Amino acid sequence: MSKMPKPPLRPRKNVTFEDVLARLEAHERPYDRAFLSSVYEFTEVMHRNQRRRSGQPYIIHPTYVAYILADLKFDQMCVATGLLHDVLEDTLTTKPVLESKFGTEVAELVDGVTKIGRQEYVRRDEAQAETFRKMILASARDLRVILVKLADRLHNMMTLEHMSPEARRRIASETLEIYSPISLRLGMSKVQGDLEDLAFYFLYPRQFAELEAKIRQKMKFAKNSLQRLNAELVQSLEQAGIEADISYRVKRYYSIYRKLRRQGVDISQLYDYLAFRVITGNLTDTYAAFGVVHQNWRPIPGRFKDYIAMPKPNLYQSLHTTVISDKGQPFEVQIRTREMDLVAEEGIAAHWQYKEQRASDPSDPNILWLRQLLDWQTEVKDPREFLSALKIDLYPDEVYVFSPKGDVYAFPRGATPLDFAYRIHTELGHRCSGARVNGKLVPLKKPLCNGDLVDILTGPGRKPSRDWLNLVVTSRARSKIRHWLNVEQKRESEAIGKRILERELKKLRLSPRKMVDSPRFRELLESEGLGQAEELYQRIGYGKIPVKRAIERLIGEDGTISTSLEVGPIRRAVDRLLPFGGPVTVKGESDLMASLAKCCDPVPGDLLVGYVTRGRGISVHAEDCTNLKNLNFDPERLIEVEWARRADAVYPVSLAIETEDSAGMLARLTEVIAKESSNIRHFEAEATETGRGVIGVVVEVRNRKHLDRLCRGIDALPGVLQVSRRAGGGAKQRRKAGRTELGHQRGRLDEDPS
Repeated sequence: MSKMPKPPLRPRKNVTFEDVLARLEAHERPYDRAFLSSVYEFTEVMHRNQRRRSGQPYIIHPTYVAYILADLKFDQMCVATGLLHDVLEDTLTTKPVLESKFGTEVAELVDGVTKIGRQEYVRRDEAQAETFRKMILASARDLRVILVKLADRLHNMMTLEHMSPEARRRIASETLEIYSPISLRLGMSKVQGDLEDLAFYFLYPRQFAELEAKIRQKMKFAKNSLQRLNAELVQSLEQAGIEADISYRVKRYYSIYRKLRRQGVDISQLYDYLAFRVITGNLTDTYAAFGVVHQNWRPIPGRFKDYIAMPKPNLYQSLHTTVISDKGQPFEVQIRTREMDLVAEEGIAAHWQYKEQRASDPSDPNILWLRQLLDWQTEVKDPREFLSALKIDLYPDEVYVFSPKGDVYAFPRGATPLDFAYRIHTELGHRCSGARVNGKLVPLKKPLCNGDLVDILTGPGRKPSRDWLNLVVTSRARSKIRHWLNVEQKRESEAIGKRILERELKKLRLSPRKMVDSPRFRELLESEGLGQAEELYQRIGYGKIPVKRAIERLIGEDGTISTSLEVGPIRRAVDRLLPFGGPVTVKGESDLMASLAKCCDPVPGDLLVGYVTRGRGISVHAEDCTNLKNLNFDPERLIEVEWARRADAVYPVSLAIETEDSAGMLARLTEVIAKESSNIRHFEAEATETGRGVIGVVVEVRNRKHLDRLCRGIDALPGVLQVSRRAGGGAKQRRKAGRTELGHQRGRLDEDPS
């Protein structure tokens, strides 16, 4: 492979505090030099003995974060927070000290940016989720918290090469999943593009290098045609009497890569990687320029988008169209006014610059979006579920539909009438029995399209079912359905648990009513950390508390247990299904064992989630298992599990490998698997119509590090395009998954294996 190119963005060298002030002056932002100087001096003192991974003094990082914020035209409080953003997390400074020195406003901003400290007993994903929850809550009060965090992440991404490979993959993945969508939602397209390209560079280095080389080669040959197209566009607009500024650019690397993956084509088959931008003086000229473009070049059907009449949620406005030149070269044209272009490039910074609005203005659509996001997440108690839902909500809305009253609603692509029903009202969603889209009855699973008119039908006896979780994509709808199902299931489990306990007490000739009113029953509740009898019944119904243990504590040391005592159907089922000596154990429970779920095939090194099932014991999943996310998720049914020490054990893992359709690929692949001391349990391969090969293989590995090493070896093979971990299951399920999902499920091999 050719030499790895340089990162798509590098920090300026030797940025100083004076450069920060110069940026504020250049953008005509008012500031107090004495105040900012005192902030800088305090930061320098607090970080004076610290160094970054690169070996440079730590003060370089907060200074550069402040420089980015000043360059984005934000105010001096935002810049001051950028200078101080790490002092609470990485030094002994406290929030009261910041309040006394620089005021409550700065102290609150710095506290909002500061991560929640991770204790040894707190999982990485839980700490991460709580940090984001805290950040969003603080940002809903003052949007500058997120702006500082974005600047912090951008500089960290610029210097990511100094981190370990595992940390690079983890941070780059987090950037793509959370920070990039946030910047897009705030309209900060330049920051979004920089974050995505840097994440692409570190997450998929080989693919980045190949794409960069091919784009560079294409641009070398396309230079003359670009200049010709530009001249034709200038001439056509001048003849129409339209004054406009015209420029052209290559689309962002990650944007191109994402499109290639979506369409399943090679870069040689992608033509509309170029975009012309036409900036006009007024709205009339904008639509007139659009007409001129379509008069001169043939438009591609279905590729016109009017974001002026229907702005994006981040207030982006522009006309987009894709046309074909007389030489057969497709290219995109974006047409908008100067004000629209400023908003498109700078997003929220443009609003602050011209309106001087407050960062906590409740009328700001970004503040409203954050508060709405928080409102939707109030019922999501589990931090992992919150983080998963957050990633869904952060992605941009792409589908606009109408209610019968003419109101417009935006949804993520793939949203269904059920999502629409729950957006209107929770009870409307619960009672939804069908939908009419554009006057026709449609199934509830039908994805909505732009411009659809949606009318929800209801039925008095209708209620949610577990299947509905597979029909919705918005976290609002998902959380409402889960909440309803959880309430119903708790009610059912409470009845089952009460019936089991009363039955076993009656076998011992004990009165259930007297036992519940006895002091020992209250002692039992206290020993289990419960407040009410209903909670005990629920746990017995779930199988989380063995009924035998509950009765032993009720009778006490002075009583005896009949040898004929039956422990109930749940406990018997657990005893049958879960033999001792398994690969995982339940923490603090000697009489409950657990089994690995077949849907995700976790291996040692994966973070585990134990889920209490009714009648089937403890099912252990990898924390990112899609099946676990689709369960009727109840945090009370989670139980701590851990890997048992078994040095000789091997575990099956299902991999999806996308390759070029070339001779000898299977032989090279099996050679790498054998070289890494792994065994093949199942193997399948097929060629696609796009000239690619898809391979599904189930291999045996000892742990996560073994799996990562194997995947890196496969990924390094010539012709391999992508390796990902996919859902497990039996051979029949794997063959089905290989035909339907191979190459489309994104694995989690980028996570830190520790």
